[in-house]
Amino acid sequence: MAYYLVRATPRAERMDDLAAKLAAGAFVDMQPFGRALTKGLQGARRLPDGRAAWEEEDYCSPPLAMERAAVLDHYFSQIEVEKVSEDAGWSRIADLPPLIAHRDG
Repeated sequence: MAYYLVRATPRAERMDDLAAKLAAGAFVDMQPFGRALTKGLQGARRLPDGRAAWEEEDYCSPPLAMERAAVLDHYFSQIEVEKVSEDAGWSRIADLPPLIAHRDG
């Protein structure tokens, strides 16, 4: 298994659409990466410079190739990955504010 800390520049005009798609579970059933992608994006944090960051499990070479083609390149630009051990990425960004405000109801 490979884990990555992902950093990317959000396309601001598409973040409301991303929030709606995540709330609706639109990516969960995408094979083979839907669950990991959804978990990562739901937990994404906002870095002080405005970029998004999240940890994602991925098996592609190059990393996130399928996720980028299907989803990520639509919502983010300048996507960078850093290999980390499981949960190390999450622990590095845990204190940052969420990228997407979770709505009740």
